[in-house]
Amino acid sequence: MDESPSLAESFDDPRITPQFCRRLSAPAGDLVLVGVVHDHPASIARVERVLERVEPETLALELPAVALPLYRVYARKRDSDDATSPRFGGEMSAAIRAAPDADHVGIDAPNLSFLRRLVTRLVADRVSPATARRVISSVSGATREALACRVAATLTHATSMTVVPGDRVEYDCDPEDPPERQAAHERSHVAGVQALLGSVDTDGSALAYRDDTREHCMVERLEAVRSDPGDVVAVVGVDHIDRLETELSA
Repeated sequence: MDESPSLAESFDDPRITPQFCRRLSAPAGDLVLVGVVHDHPASIARVERVLERVEPETLALELPAVALPLYRVYARKRDSDDATSPRFGGEMSAAIRAAPDADHVGIDAPNLSFLRRLVTRLVADRVSPATARRVISSVSGATREALACRVAATLTHATSMTVVPGDRVEYDCDPEDPPERQAAHERSHVAGVQALLGSVDTDGSALAYRDDTREHCMVERLEAVRSDPGDVVAVVGVDHIDRLETELSA
């Protein structure tokens, strides 16, 4: 396996560092993990720069498969002829635009594998009814959001409207800012979020059950994808990247 700094250090860009970019080598091809912060300018630029350099056969995205059509529509739409990044869909639609010829794969829940594994865990651990209800409520919300993306894709494709489910995250940082400022702002944001999450005990909580199962399913999906010949680039939330690297390196 190549050491992760070798990939990051091949870029003269402060937004591409070992914290956010890892490469795992295997006989069938490389797997590049690109960690992102949703809608952050530094993350969008990182995805675009990496995909300019790496031309993967497969682009794996932390999206439910049912939501992929909407992000493909966002990737195709342009506000102007000289626009580089899509207006909607953040780093995910930017990735699709940057790798239009790759096989696009959604690796996130909800899906049948995730639901089966989650129910099995809840039963095996004999969780309390209250915890089970919170888990189911959380999953139901994610399912509704994914289906809303599918409906939005249909409407956006069939009409002149651009339907955007959910809110776009705004930061005190713009795509026009220098890369150094973008990178510093993103690192500060990640550190703040990690410090906040580290102060909260989530062991055994509904959130822990959901997210642990999500990550396990993402690992399984990436293992299946990387078994085929060719390089893979996976765009995932930066909070998942350490576990994905550890388990996929085993």
